[in-house]
Amino acid sequence: MVAVARLLNLTLVVPELDKTSFWADPSDFEDIFDVRHFIDSLRDEVRIVKRLPKRFSRKHGFEAFRMPPVSWSNEKYYLEQILPLFGKYKVVYFNRTDARLANNGIPLYLQKLRCRVNFQGLKFTPEIETLGYKLVRILQEKGPFLALHLRYEMDMLAFSGCTRGCTVEEAEELKRLRYAYPWWREKEIVSEEKRQQGLCPLTPEEAALILQALGFDKETQIYIASGEIYGSERRLAPLRAAFPQIVKKETLLDPVELQQFQNHSSQMAALDFMVSIASNTFIPTYDGNMAKVVEGHRRYLGFKKSILPDRKKLVELLDLHQNGTLPWNDFALAVRQAHKNRMGQPFHRRIIPDKPKEEDYFYANPQECLCEGTNCEDLLGLGNSNTLQ
Repeated sequence: MVAVARLLNLTLVVPELDKTSFWADPSDFEDIFDVRHFIDSLRDEVRIVKRLPKRFSRKHGFEAFRMPPVSWSNEKYYLEQILPLFGKYKVVYFNRTDARLANNGIPLYLQKLRCRVNFQGLKFTPEIETLGYKLVRILQEKGPFLALHLRYEMDMLAFSGCTRGCTVEEAEELKRLRYAYPWWREKEIVSEEKRQQGLCPLTPEEAALILQALGFDKETQIYIASGEIYGSERRLAPLRAAFPQIVKKETLLDPVELQQFQNHSSQMAALDFMVSIASNTFIPTYDGNMAKVVEGHRRYLGFKKSILPDRKKLVELLDLHQNGTLPWNDFALAVRQAHKNRMGQPFHRRIIPDKPKEEDYFYANPQECLCEGTNCEDLLGLGNSNTLQ
């Protein structure tokens, strides 16, 4: 949205956050990010204000024009379709802002601005930063650590329809939750079909086997970056048995320290984000928004090691191993082979014309901001220009 405001030479109002999602988090933008820093650090690019001027308020009988911009749009759309609306309405309220700007085909100055906002303009509040750095310090004092983004929370399972390892009662509970949210279109889901397609998060049990296959041993310090795991300790038991050095923010910090963040899932996620960025290795069990943004941030920090699971391949290998067809050594070798080029190394974003949802996300690999000038092709590799027809 900063890039759009810059393109159209408009004033941006500090964003409002959605408070109607599953998490029902009452946090405002300023509860998570340092607003003064956000405004000041981008002052030379875009004018940002904390709130609308009074003359544009509802009290004065003014009603902003509300609309969702078209997803994955380019500059032509914003210049030709959106800019004229401001002449008519003065204020336009975008009520959907996720993935509204294309990954590719955007002018370089705007791509670099997106990075500047993401890596420099967005800074967590002092309260979040202080506690985040404390978590990182506690972990680093004990040695290297792995951050496992274990996306196995209730909302993920309900809306993906992935219920492997759940009891019949749990599967029913997840289905009821899915039906309770009218905006969620997909209601009847066959869990195993989705899993075979690689569209389910890895279960805690599957994650334990994959980590072992990748060569992590019992001494590995693992930080679980997530909300409450569905099935809690019952589902975490196999992972904890394989890796006794498992910790999470709730076990590393005094409950009093976390009290101010309780029932504010986005603020809790900000702590996990800070730890994930600082970890020696990052592994997400699902490629959602947070996992992608952490991946991109780690690239920006010097291509820090991020192991990005090929879930479709892993499901195939896990099933062969668990039915006795694939012995452990062969399984472990196959897992490592499948991931030797999925360690966060430099490569070009995959472009799929007319299928932006399926191509690589800009923020997971903001290549325009990771190198300068002639060394770009050396770094990204000429052979890695991934355009799929």
